[in-house]
Amino acid sequence: MDPSLPHRRRGLTAINGAMALVVVLVITQVWLLSATLDSFLAGRRSAALPGAIFSGLLFLGCGALYLFIVRIERQARKDEREKP
Repeated sequence: MDPSLPHRRRGLTAINGAMALVVVLVITQVWLLSATLDSFLAGRRSAALPGAIFSGLLFLGCGALYLFIVRIERQARKDEREKP
C-alpha cells in the first residue's frame, strides 16, 4: 500500500470541500444579482450599491478559495515528485 495515500486523500478532501463552498458562493451570488437587479428595476436604487459590494465580497471569497485549491494541488504535485 502506498504510504502517501492518506496525505493525497487529505488533499482531495480539502479540494472537494473548497469546490463545494465555491458552488454555494456562486449560487448565492446569482441569487443576490437577481434580487438586486429586481429591486433596482422596481425603482429602489438604494439596493444597488450594497448588492454590488456584497457581490464583490463573494467574488473575492471565490477567488481566495481558488487560490487555496491551486496551493493544495501544487503541494500535492511537489510531494508526488519528491516521492522516491
